[in-house]
Amino acid sequence: MQRNPTERSSPRLMQLLKPEAAGAIAATAITWLKAPPYLPHGRKSAPRPLSLPSASLGKMGNLEARLATEKRDVRHAQKLRYKVFYKDGGAIADAATLLARRDKDAFDKICDHVLVVDHAGKPTMSGKPPVVGTYRLLPQAIADRHGGFYTESEFEIASLIARHPDLRFLELGRSCVLPRYRNKRTVELLWQGIWNYVRQQQVDVMFGCASFEGTDPDKLALPLSFLHHYAAATPEWNARAQASRYVEMNRMPKEAITPKAAMQQLPPLIKGYLRLGAMIGEGAVIDYQFGTTDVLIVLPVAAIKGRYIEHFSTEAA
Repeated sequence: MQRNPTERSSPRLMQLLKPEAAGAIAATAITWLKAPPYLPHGRKSAPRPLSLPSASLGKMGNLEARLATEKRDVRHAQKLRYKVFYKDGGAIADAATLLARRDKDAFDKICDHVLVVDHAGKPTMSGKPPVVGTYRLLPQAIADRHGGFYTESEFEIASLIARHPDLRFLELGRSCVLPRYRNKRTVELLWQGIWNYVRQQQVDVMFGCASFEGTDPDKLALPLSFLHHYAAATPEWNARAQASRYVEMNRMPKEAITPKAAMQQLPPLIKGYLRLGAMIGEGAVIDYQFGTTDVLIVLPVAAIKGRYIEHFSTEAA
């Protein structure tokens, strides 16, 4: 493994990212990993074989985190995403999405889907407990066989992976939780599920896009500049936005930034990733269809702070 990149993190940033608010790390967050796939060049597949992950990834009371095992499980996740992204959010649905009332794409067929289900909730038409939260996971070995990662349409991920040929990468995306379940327990259960999946699959690095609402980077100058100056990825972990879509994040000088005010403008998901030890790639990307400004999250497993590993898994050393 590489040296822990948090050793170079700004002390000021680390002081701000205190664990008191860890329970809300993704409560209202929405991430999108969008756009059609293309075949990356010079990519080597992960050297280690994938193991078969267990379906159940954790339980808290009546809530359970588990992997989708049937097509209808994925459909329930797609319906949840449609409600959060399109009905409640600012995404613009095309005719097919409006007709299906599901947020779906071709990559749903090859991704693993972490679901949070409520065993005390009203059953679905098929008699299953309702899906109240979801995360979509794309392991590197699967992406290599099916044309690459979503994130590659926005960021130059291939160069990042090429610098670490012996590490296994995992893409995170399509994160959402129903409003009434946006609380500490649901969010922590989602992360417990992801962490158990990461351990089962021997993942070394997690990455994905996280979004700010809005498409005017000048209105996001403070938080984007804060991420640029205080949370930028180190050279070995950096990846740039695609040249054709690159939006400058350095919109304010460092001395003009009030870190506390900037932190207040960060979406909960981004703050949560930073608390865990994540870094931010270079440049942002505007997605006009979804009405968002996206940044790249890179989170090496070696960078995750010990207190969070202990919190999400009692079996972790």
